[in-house]
Amino acid sequence: MPKGYIVAMYREVKDPKRLAAYAELAGQAIKEAGAKILVRGGRVKALESAVEERTVILEFPSFDAALEYFEGPSYQKALAALGEGAVVRELRAVEGVD
Repeated sequence: MPKGYIVAMYREVKDPKRLAAYAELAGQAIKEAGAKILVRGGRVKALESAVEERTVILEFPSFDAALEYFEGPSYQKALAALGEGAVVRELRAVEGVD
């Protein structure tokens, strides 16, 4: 079964304090889901219409597990802490290949 991934590509961080509160709660949700953090921050080089901003990639046992994490109460609590307008980002769930 292919693994699932959640990829967050930030375009702008407008409120670092709310992002920090979100990150703490999201980290707890990631542990609960048994996910693996593959990328969190670190060096970025913009290529093809990208911006050099924060990127996060999480690995899950399956695509469905990634969706369950996103829709689950622990992650929804983290999203509530982030609130509207704190960041501009693209967030995607994607299925890997075998």
